[in-house]
Amino acid sequence: MNIVVWNEYRHEKKDLEVAEIYPNGIHGTIAAFLQEDYENVKTATLDEPEHGLTDEVLANTDVLIWWGHLAHDEVSDEVVEKVKHRVLEGMGLIVLHSAHFSKIFKTLMGTGCDLKWREAGDKERLWVVDPTHPITEGIGQYIELEQEEMYGEHFDIPAPDELIFIGWFSGGEVFRSGATFKRGKGKIFYFQPGHETHPTYHHKDIQQVIKNGVRWAASINTPTPTYGNHKALEQI
Repeated sequence: MNIVVWNEYRHEKKDLEVAEIYPNGIHGTIAAFLQEDYENVKTATLDEPEHGLTDEVLANTDVLIWWGHLAHDEVSDEVVEKVKHRVLEGMGLIVLHSAHFSKIFKTLMGTGCDLKWREAGDKERLWVVDPTHPITEGIGQYIELEQEEMYGEHFDIPAPDELIFIGWFSGGEVFRSGATFKRGKGKIFYFQPGHETHPTYHHKDIQQVIKNGVRWAASINTPTPTYGNHKALEQI
């Protein structure tokens, strides 16, 4: 399996607090724990040519993980269209935290993807609402984070194909924190935790969910449908 972890890599360069939590970038931290289970893990960042997502890279990617926040508008529409095309072909996509507002997620969802938020650092409890789902394998009834940015309803997304986690925050809000969607042959997993000033991606349960999400979202070799005008099948 070939995995690419994409990150803007802007907060880590501008904010000392973020750099101390993620000295190798958020993408570097995610790639490091994925390499415990998977061999072929690469990273790509916004300021690389074509944002690191060349035709060759995308053609050979089974699962793309996306983290963005400061610079959604700087992602080229051409690259977004290429990523969308690969998802429709079957590439898995995992969208993390503030990437709910990324061009690629909004394009695939067809909605504004807006929400309520508060940076105060609430305690969050992520309740597992589908204990039969492979993304929850190895996780207990909930994951507790001592500090995480609050995301609250209403979350302007289509009704998910599957709801995996509901997040509850100490300020009283709730949020659809883990949800899956299918687009074309591709599978998409949105996972809410991951604010840059909190060590969320160092949490073992969060790492396990992302590892499970990669396994679930990976492209599989199923027939590609044909569309358009079609001749009658040969009579049996």
